[in-house]
Amino acid sequence: QVQLAEAGGGLVQAGGSLRLSCATSIISFNTYTMGWFRQAPGKEREFVGCITGNSNVNYADSVKGRFTISRDNAKKTVYLEMNSLKPGDTAVYYCAAQIQILGRRWVSSKDYDFWGQGTQVTVSS
Repeated sequence: QVQLAEAGGGLVQAGGSLRLSCATSIISFNTYTMGWFRQAPGKEREFVGCITGNSNVNYADSVKGRFTISRDNAKKTVYLEMNSLKPGDTAVYYCAAQIQILGRRWVSSKDYDFWGQGTQVTVSS
């Protein structure tokens, strides 16, 4: 059974930084693509970024240059480093996992079968 657990959310002022982590129980972690999504109140869940098993990354335009995704395959953990945070980044952040499949773009929530419970990030102005 795949389990994902996010941590690191909280309240931060605009311009500040947070680092989220997502610890997993995935045995063959290096064969999984990991995604980060977020959902603000009243809005649909949106793609933030993803990292493949060999550490290729892709980001939503809204976070490019501010957010960085990395992974530690030995710890079976993926990270989301968030800098220059804006009030518009306020949301519940979710990590997601799916065994790597060729040809998949990884930008839709439908691309992932496994999800964490989410962690709240609130950015005050």
